[in-house]
Amino acid sequence: MIALHSFVSLFLTGIYLLLVIYLIRGWGRIKVTSPQAAPLQTRVTVLIAARNEEERISLTIDDVLAQDYPKHLLEIIIVDDHSTDSTAAIISSYADHGVKLLKLHEERALNSYKKKAITEAIKLSTGELMVATDADCRMGPAWLSSIVGYYETNNLVMVSSPVTYFEERSLFELMQTLEFGYLIGIGAAFIGNGRASTCNGANFAYRKDVFYEVGGFKGIDDLASGDDELLLQKVAERYPGKIGFLKQTEAVVYTHAKHTLGEFMQQRRRWASKSTKYKDKKVVVFGICIWLFNVSLLVNAALGFYDFYFFKLFLVQFLLKYLFEIIYLLPITSFFKRSYLVSLLIILIPLHIVYFVVIGLMGNNHKYLWKGRVVK
Repeated sequence: MIALHSFVSLFLTGIYLLLVIYLIRGWGRIKVTSPQAAPLQTRVTVLIAARNEEERISLTIDDVLAQDYPKHLLEIIIVDDHSTDSTAAIISSYADHGVKLLKLHEERALNSYKKKAITEAIKLSTGELMVATDADCRMGPAWLSSIVGYYETNNLVMVSSPVTYFEERSLFELMQTLEFGYLIGIGAAFIGNGRASTCNGANFAYRKDVFYEVGGFKGIDDLASGDDELLLQKVAERYPGKIGFLKQTEAVVYTHAKHTLGEFMQQRRRWASKSTKYKDKKVVVFGICIWLFNVSLLVNAALGFYDFYFFKLFLVQFLLKYLFEIIYLLPITSFFKRSYLVSLLIILIPLHIVYFVVIGLMGNNHKYLWKGRVVK
């Protein structure tokens, strides 16, 4: 039995390391680009869905208005999703700057208000390229021009761009930034390997006609989450090779880590909940393999209290995971100019092993709280 257990543990470790090598290869295949010098010609609609965002939404709007993108080619639509604070009033105060406010008035309960908000905004839009971000994000003045330049130069139908955390106030938030970089790297690596499967909706652009061509959110509108990854997978099925990841510092969008463990777990349960709807089942297998590897780490750590052999097996797995993840994360954190975050990996890994196993069990079996609503 010990021999079989060891074989299974090392087999899962080997699978995980191959997956990490796949990610390293994919990230490396995406080259850092430079801003386009030629005049930009695409009419753009910036889409933002907002609910109870009075604390930061004015900062986001100010950043969008400060873009160096041609004003005659820019449209900004912000949808107020039944806010109970002053979010709508703040958006309205920007009307003289061309910011359009669209209020949702849904009488029946929905499970995906955000998808509804985006769909209604797209109906109202006049742009060719929809650029979605969130109401608590920050960006530099070349954010839009870098996205559109990449879109025009490469004749793409969809662009995924980098997102990171900033203004961290604790070690917990810094560790989230490192882990979030791991996730952003996965999305980029899959695109780099020619298999677009994951992205982040805080920095996501797609052609309006393609959105309608794939039926918008039809078929995925029963989930609260998935306005980004599930839409990307629908488009990737029809337009393989026409989705890009923009590895350019000017395109980075900044947002905040969760301040408490409770908020963090609710967010990750929401992200995990959409995995059952993935069109690309190879991505599901990818996630299951990572989950099983982490389970084997936990099992071996626990068995190590009874037999030191299992603890040695755990140490082998842990060290291999640590070394390969350093190799994977160094280029990603370097891109975000936060290489020092990799030093936190030795602390993060033990916590992440437990978290990943737990969230894998909880994500598809429980309702969760999002924006003050209980959804599934």
